[in-house]
Amino acid sequence: MKILLVEDEIDLNKTLKKVLELSNYEVDSAFNGLEALEWIKKHEYDCIVMDIMMPYLDGISTLKRIREDNNQTPVLLLTAKSELEDKITGFDAGADDYLTKPFQIKELVVRIKALTKRSTRVIDISKFGNTTLDSNNYKISNNDKEIVLTRKEYQLLEYLVRNNDKYITSEKIFNDVWDSDTYAYITVLWVFISNLRKKLSSIDSNIVIDANRGKGYRILIK
Repeated sequence: MKILLVEDEIDLNKTLKKVLELSNYEVDSAFNGLEALEWIKKHEYDCIVMDIMMPYLDGISTLKRIREDNNQTPVLLLTAKSELEDKITGFDAGADDYLTKPFQIKELVVRIKALTKRSTRVIDISKFGNTTLDSNNYKISNNDKEIVLTRKEYQLLEYLVRNNDKYITSEKIFNDVWDSDTYAYITVLWVFISNLRKKLSSIDSNIVIDANRGKGYRILIK
């Protein structure tokens, strides 16, 4: 497994690199967003671990550029910020996970293992309603209209499609799609659901994500 570590604090970067290498990861280090983009042009990674507060180009701006290039490599953001709005901004930009400093090294390794494990899952659903799902590029399309989802948006949509016959609670979605209870705030799930609804609407999809207070979410064909 190959990881790109993007952290501007030199000592922390070196420490994390050593720990990850001891966990049998191959690690490249970058110290700002611009360096990270150069590494990404030249190499493919299984996971990107990236600080938010960095010189030249911050983590959120870097993440947006990564996703604009349709690169869906799992991204774990590191930051000293712990406010909900900061987390929502990161998820909205396409982040897969979010770890607040200071953190335990063991937790970082566990998060990376979870992200890289999920990235190898095989998705075989290709059509639901009038909407085609492209698991290779995380695209959804309807006739001549298509749009790219973030990796996490696609996983959430695919999960709901697989379970389209029933309501699923927010807690179960977190456990099954994120593999953890990291996202303790229900608002985070609202962000992903809201983004999915907008993107489905943009291609005139007949897929509807229905919410029922107390029961959770389910997906329907209108």
